[in-house]
Amino acid sequence: MFTRTAYAQITSPGVTEAAAFVDKVNEVILFPLIILLTAVAVLVFMYGCFLYIARAGDPHAHEEGRQHILWGIIGLFIMLVAFTILSVAAGTFGVSDELDCADDPTNSNCVDTTFMNI
Repeated sequence: MFTRTAYAQITSPGVTEAAAFVDKVNEVILFPLIILLTAVAVLVFMYGCFLYIARAGDPHAHEEGRQHILWGIIGLFIMLVAFTILSVAAGTFGVSDELDCADDPTNSNCVDTTFMNI
């Protein structure tokens, strides 16, 4: 009864190139950097846990382990916030939809915007 209507938006080549550039920066630089820094924060946290448990009798090592745990948790929180902000920004500007369609063109949310000759 209801038909699905898709409206193709005509964009200038500059907008398409800018969106492609932002996609590439997110894909190649920002998201891998966030993953790397998250891994570093996890390692700092785990090292702090190791110091806290392994050298529980030494008050200096105990305090050092506690500091590593604290900074590891802070680092994880910062990376989570950075990833969330980038994801929200990508969603706001419509970049996430294009990234999802680039990953899986058969997705039902993807609209074919190629122009057909009539």
